[in-house]
Amino acid sequence: MSEIIANKTPNPNSALHTASASYYQRWRLIKDLIARYGILIGGWGVIVAIVLIFFYLLYVVVPLFIPASAKSVAEYQMPAKEKGKTLLLAIEEQNEVAVRFTDQAQAVFFNAHTGDPVHTEALKIPAGLQVSSFSPESNGEGVVAYGLNNGRVLVAKYSYRVTYPKDVRVITPVITYPLGEQPLTLDSEGGALQMLALQVEENNATLVAKTATHKLKLLSIHQEKALFGEATVQSTEATLELVADKVGFMLIDKEQRYLYVVGVDGSLSLYDISDKSAPILKQQLAVLSAGQQVSSMDFVNGGLSLLIADSTGLVAQWSVVRDAQNNPGMQKIRSFKVSDDPLMKVSAEQRRKGFLTVDKQGVVGAYNTTAERELLKLPAAENLPEAFALSPRANAFLLQSANGAINFWQVSNEHPEVSMKSLWGKVWYESYPKPAYIWQSSSSSNDFEPKYSLTPLVFGTLKAAFYAMLFAVPLSLMGAIYAAYFMAPSMRSLVKPTIELMGALPTVILGFLAGLWLAPFLEENLLGVFIMLIMLPIAVLGFGLIGQFLPKTLRLKVPDGMEAMLLIPVIIGVSWLAFAISPMLEALFFQGDLRVWMKTTLDIDYDQRNSLVVGIAMGFAVVPSIFTIAEDAIFSVPKHLTVGSLALGATPWQTLMKVVLLTASPGIFSAIMIGLGRAIGETMIVLMATGNTPVMDFSVFQGMRTLAANVAVEMPESEVDSTHYRVLFLAALVLFLFTFVFNTLAELIRQHLREKYSSL
Repeated sequence: MSEIIANKTPNPNSALHTASASYYQRWRLIKDLIARYGILIGGWGVIVAIVLIFFYLLYVVVPLFIPASAKSVAEYQMPAKEKGKTLLLAIEEQNEVAVRFTDQAQAVFFNAHTGDPVHTEALKIPAGLQVSSFSPESNGEGVVAYGLNNGRVLVAKYSYRVTYPKDVRVITPVITYPLGEQPLTLDSEGGALQMLALQVEENNATLVAKTATHKLKLLSIHQEKALFGEATVQSTEATLELVADKVGFMLIDKEQRYLYVVGVDGSLSLYDISDKSAPILKQQLAVLSAGQQVSSMDFVNGGLSLLIADSTGLVAQWSVVRDAQNNPGMQKIRSFKVSDDPLMKVSAEQRRKGFLTVDKQGVVGAYNTTAERELLKLPAAENLPEAFALSPRANAFLLQSANGAINFWQVSNEHPEVSMKSLWGKVWYESYPKPAYIWQSSSSSNDFEPKYSLTPLVFGTLKAAFYAMLFAVPLSLMGAIYAAYFMAPSMRSLVKPTIELMGALPTVILGFLAGLWLAPFLEENLLGVFIMLIMLPIAVLGFGLIGQFLPKTLRLKVPDGMEAMLLIPVIIGVSWLAFAISPMLEALFFQGDLRVWMKTTLDIDYDQRNSLVVGIAMGFAVVPSIFTIAEDAIFSVPKHLTVGSLALGATPWQTLMKVVLLTASPGIFSAIMIGLGRAIGETMIVLMATGNTPVMDFSVFQGMRTLAANVAVEMPESEVDSTHYRVLFLAALVLFLFTFVFNTLAELIRQHLREKYSSL
């Protein structure tokens, strides 16, 4: 009875043990929940971050493709109508004050929004003389010229003085006379000047006039300023041979080197006036088909191309292109079908490679030459257009109709240079002999034509990745196969961590070494590298073949899986021998310099920082990733598969090829794709070792520029929200999509391989 009572008595130790177990069980459940939700939150956090990055890139890029728009601001009657007919309509860059020059030599400044007169000034034309011609300067600097009926010309310049009394902007019109207040004589015979062309700079001016006697008179003025004393002025006169029967338009380029004379029938005469005393007729050609007439002409910004509008509504861009013998000649590089009606005016933008047109029905169109893109088309006036003025910033224009009404429009056109053709297609840029893929985003000149082709950047990205993978994949996979399947465990425990440590090297260090040490080394020892690439495989195979004929007792002294140790001195010796004999072979067969021989004999250029350097350096960075993942996949193949294969009589190589590699193929494929993604997105190595030349040449001896390196180099220099800035984000978006597509395809293929070989 006492024993029964004793058994029923509670054991305090047992209760304590039960409470402790319950406590640990609850704590384990809590940790499981923390881990589960932590992983869940972390995974979703990564997905959300990637989606946010994608949409932010998209947010910055989308404005590139928003079409241009315009809205009517005001309509009013032409101010000071009694001052004469409008010869020129212009507006200043703030779009507040406009001016019209009249056939009575009056400059009428008025409020661009209301039409209220601001200032009127008569130009200093001598009494008794009449205006016979008028011409503005083509580069938008505000210079105009009045030709007179006695063979003389008056040159004036309008500008605006901006002041801020009481923090209020006040724009005051000013008229000056850069060549003097007295008219200059162009035709000594005293005939009326029927047509003018001029270009005026600070120290140089060139004027050309067509006279009543059907001649072209040229006057060049050069001013030299002295440190002390008065400036000296030199003038040169010349008479040019006029070929066209009826001249429609004349223009002088910004450099005052070429004179363009276009007949109404479409005949173009190109004069070289670089030597002002002896102008030369360089070329004569027809720019229109028979029966058509030139209706307007203007320079594209920079003065390298002409825009010629005709009576059929077509605008053609003609540019000076040099042939193989470096001789300049006019060529049509593109054309725009603007309207079915005759064009009244073509006006080029002053700061971009765009232009606006006005046809007979008052329809205004906006276009960009580089993008070959129609940006805007709208009816801006109901009556026949008579005068047109485009703002210097191309964000507003004035259109005067034949009934005297002036329409004021504001334009929103932020990124006209971008189109699918300019981003991905060949574009015929100014001063280039043919269409090409070019990336050149900036220059020191405001007349520069931006070149935003992403094609050479994508090509460079794929080229760098190709050569890196060409170097890394064979080494990584062969090394992974040997380490996981053939190598002794003791040796594997040293080799695998060593290769994994290579992945810890900062890529900036690898890029630094590649650019400053490897590139010069390869340049000086190029033949030695080629000899080494040929001799190493032969030496390794030969060493293995010799090993097969060694006595069995000697071969058995080398432990299984340690044979690779014997190859180390062979590789070192063969590499040394290759570089040692290369100078002698280079002197015997390649005239002492392989690079010069390749250029003279094979026409192959050698750039010091090239794809060979990038392939080695970036391949070295990619090797650890591919090796580690592939080696783990091969080593993780279940032993019963390999043992079973060997037991059935298969050789180790047959087992490797038919069982191990097939089973590990999903992991091997993942390793290759992860390495490819790493190579595509690599920045610092390609930044420091490629030369960053955006050329499309698959040669291993030429450099490249990748998307990642381009973003890294140019993003700090780009203006926020500019076209350049947004195109760089577009490049980043393309790179993002590259990696996303590659990784998605890799995962799909990996899952397919996993399902296919899961039954092994």
